Amino acid sequence: MSNKFLKYYGIILTLFLAIGGVIFYKVLPDPVRSVDLKEDPRDWYPPGISSLINSPEAGLILYGKELIIETSKYLGPKGIVTSMSNGMNCGSCHLDGGTRIYGNSFAAVAANYPKFRNRSGMMESIEFRINECFERSLNGKKLDSGSREMRAMVAYLKWLGKDVPKSIVPKGSGVPPIEILQRAANVNNGQNIYINKCQSCHGTDGQGQLNPDATGYTYPPLWGAGSYNVSAGLYRLSSFAGFVKYNMPFTAMRTEPQLTDEEAWDVAAFVNSRERPVKFFKQDWPKIETKPFDHPFGPYADSFSVTRHKYGPWNFAKKKKQGT
Repeated sequence: MSNKFLKYYGIILTLFLAIGGVIFYKVLPDPVRSVDLKEDPRDWYPPGISSLINSPEAGLILYGKELIIETSKYLGPKGIVTSMSNGMNCGSCHLDGGTRIYGNSFAAVAANYPKFRNRSGMMESIEFRINECFERSLNGKKLDSGSREMRAMVAYLKWLGKDVPKSIVPKGSGVPPIEILQRAANVNNGQNIYINKCQSCHGTDGQGQLNPDATGYTYPPLWGAGSYNVSAGLYRLSSFAGFVKYNMPFTAMRTEPQLTDEEAWDVAAFVNSRERPVKFFKQDWPKIETKPFDHPFGPYADSFSVTRHKYGPWNFAKKKKQGT
């Protein structure tokens, strides 16, 4: 067989494999199943990366995903873009980049924003909501709404929800509510649960674990100066309890939770009894009657105390929604 023939044979084989690879990459379904939500609006699965092929926004969307998962790397105290947050990541609360079912997923964001929320008493854009998280959960500052970073995160959230019909909230969005505790949450019991189930990752002092280069956290702090402030959603016990019930310890599966409902309430009470940054927003809850039953700060439309609202028992709130 001549060297010339082998040369051309090699070229043809290379082209064949390249073309075949492209066809295979475009045709092969993503390992995560997509679903037509018009057929079943209850289920949601994140779109696969292959859906970004030929998308002019692919780079921006992937940058947005990176910002959600490694927020501190870009925007934390040692951020390579700017310094505007406390070192936690958006992904600390929105697990797997906001794609984990019942892990504060972003499934419903694109289909439901702009959205009126009682907390602010106004229609909120996606940009507004992202900045709320920066100011509260990351105890930081607002991000310029026109910045590349904001545009990237918005593009990512819209891409994640691109198959969700308008106004649909698919199953798996956010965090599901758990049954309201019939007694007051027990801080001391919560401390024991924390010691047995949580401190191996979040530390005996609740300060989390820094990553190897100290640019952010592998496991976030649950209290102290580096954690979320008192205006964050997780400072409400129902939000925290629902999150830990279905996602913590980190090895837990939502179908096989490692905590009972009562344990989730108690550990939430312990964590949120600890000191953390204090920051309030004067625009919050312009109609006090819309405050959730467990909002930990007055004034209230009823006569129950701050302690009763924060720790329960909440039998006065059986008809009140657990929403924000």
